[in-house]
Amino acid sequence: MCAAPLYREKSSHIIKTMLNITELKGNWNETKGKLKQKFAILTDNDLMLLDGKHEELLGRLQTRLGKTKEEMHKIISDL
Repeated sequence: MCAAPLYREKSSHIIKTMLNITELKGNWNETKGKLKQKFAILTDNDLMLLDGKHEELLGRLQTRLGKTKEEMHKIISDL
């Protein structure tokens, strides 16, 4: 068994996630507006982005919308 492909795949996913979070933070006001349009159930409180709390925000959105982490990343990248 070779762990290298699995490690590479996991590393690639982590890098993509970090890039998505960086992009998300950079365009947050626009992204927040689009999420509120797409999911009327979301409030400003749900979408509060605090420095260093990106994963917490994604977890909150996952719970609120009943989506998986992967689904949330796809939703955000598709906005």
